[in-house]
Amino acid sequence: MAIDFTLPPAVAEIRNRVRQFMLEEVDPAGDRVSFEPEQRADLVTTILRLRQRAQELELFNPHLPKIWGGLGLGATAMAAVSAEAGRTKLGPFVLNCHAPDEGNMHTLLHFGTDEQKEKYLRPLAEGRGRSCFAMTEPEVAGSDPTLIQTRAVLDGDSWVLDGHKWFISGAKGANFAIVVACTDADADPPQARNSAFIVDTPTDGWNIVRDIETMSGSHNHCEIRLEAVRVPKENLLGERGGGHRLGQARLGPARLAHCMRWIGQTEVGLEMLVERATQRFAHGSLLSEKQAIQWMMSDSAIEIYTAKLMVLHAAYRIENGLPFKNEVGMAKVHVANTLWRVLDRALQVHGALGYSRDAPIAQMLVEARWARLADGADEVHKMRIAENVMKAVAETGSVRRATGDFEL
Repeated sequence: MAIDFTLPPAVAEIRNRVRQFMLEEVDPAGDRVSFEPEQRADLVTTILRLRQRAQELELFNPHLPKIWGGLGLGATAMAAVSAEAGRTKLGPFVLNCHAPDEGNMHTLLHFGTDEQKEKYLRPLAEGRGRSCFAMTEPEVAGSDPTLIQTRAVLDGDSWVLDGHKWFISGAKGANFAIVVACTDADADPPQARNSAFIVDTPTDGWNIVRDIETMSGSHNHCEIRLEAVRVPKENLLGERGGGHRLGQARLGPARLAHCMRWIGQTEVGLEMLVERATQRFAHGSLLSEKQAIQWMMSDSAIEIYTAKLMVLHAAYRIENGLPFKNEVGMAKVHVANTLWRVLDRALQVHGALGYSRDAPIAQMLVEARWARLADGADEVHKMRIAENVMKAVAETGSVRRATGDFEL
């Protein structure tokens, strides 16, 4: 049997150093800063200071190849590192493996020309630049990129982009954007309609309308108008008509990277639940001695265990060049819902304290709600999963291929 869940010694050593760094330096610093716009300067200063520390500890850019100043970790190793970083507010930012920059770095690595990598990847890898990924639009369903209405028209040596984007994370302060726009409206198949462009920002016609206020506040998720934005021909990223393929190649691993970080947050939620339950006395016993609370603990533990196995297996498939979309889709649905359920249980056990801002759970829960929408709503992933199940049965007479594709 070739199944081994033990981390290689080198990876375990990095994971342990990340864990110690997060516990001793990053988490305490995160408690002292805020993501509110008026305190953004303090936040940036803290992140830059901790990034310098991460470089000193040789923990910076765990996801990038060594030739780009990274640790060269594969997807399974990143699962361990990202889960540790995800336990803190600032961990992914400090290690420089946060969204959307992590996904954009991978995209530039795989699709960028040498010139594009040097101009746009280099600043991201060195932690001295930021980026955003502009695909979602308010007028059409974000789960169907073939409907994108932003247009790119070739005019001499430039592409001219016109359109409307929203929920573009990190747009304020970004040095460039990867913009997906329609270049061939009549292309067949529809997946060949779109292309991706690198847009330097700010630039003429790139207008940030607002930072969209969400149920958890403002977090630099912006609405943008593109009005006759001129982009040099050499800023086409990948091939013309390859925008859909590029987007899917980017979003698949990015979905799993979110799951990795969510596992860390979910573990924190369960730990808070247990801590409260073992200290709170009511009606003759501790909350932890009551069956209803014990079931919350056990259900949460089972769901987290399942989430970890799903993420590890999906990461294994990515790392070994195997088809992974179905496994990542299942993991994304399960982990996002596990995050929501565990934090909700933790809030319930904390009672009024949990619902208040005196404890962090309320904000964690509100922020967790986006997980079931971002990078594809639950329903879209479930539709694709069902399609894969039916296709597997029709072609092989078994569901095995659509349920992990391994012999068990």
